[in-house]
Amino acid sequence: MDKTLLLNASTEPLTFISVKRAVVLVLKQKAEIIEHHALKRIRSERAEFPYPLVVRLLTYIEIPRRFRGIVTNTFLFARDDYTCQYCGRHRNRLKKGEKLTREHVKPISRGGADSWENVTTACSTCNHKKGSRLPYEVSMYPKKTPFEPRYIAIVLIGQTANPLQKRYIEPFVKDRLRL
Repeated sequence: MDKTLLLNASTEPLTFISVKRAVVLVLKQKAEIIEHHALKRIRSERAEFPYPLVVRLLTYIEIPRRFRGIVTNTFLFARDDYTCQYCGRHRNRLKKGEKLTREHVKPISRGGADSWENVTTACSTCNHKKGSRLPYEVSMYPKKTPFEPRYIAIVLIGQTANPLQKRYIEPFVKDRLRL
């Protein structure tokens, strides 16, 4: 099913919505079509419209700047590009029986929290090797400092975007910049 990328009035990506919802927003003059499909059209009995791929709201809406939810492995692994932050192997390069895991930089048993700033992605081998020790005790340091991802990165993780839509998303999730 095709989805339309919804941009805030500032052109910051908000989420994906159905094509039907996008058309309704445009007809109610709450949004404008920024990009449309070159060949597809939406037809009604009396009108014909471009098939919206990207729409922009005409009025700015405030969105949360930080994601204050529970750390989930789905979002954690995506934040870390599905790569072990200790050995640098991508999930596609793990050996049979290995998997990606959530690793606490400061173990919970040593007073660490289950927070974005204290968890990182590790392959099961590195996680087992580090165990419940601190990074300096085993000379194992994450390649990237753990951080709380931006709201928009969380919203869009796992969404399928076509190349045209990705042009509007990438500037906001690239390099993991925080607001």
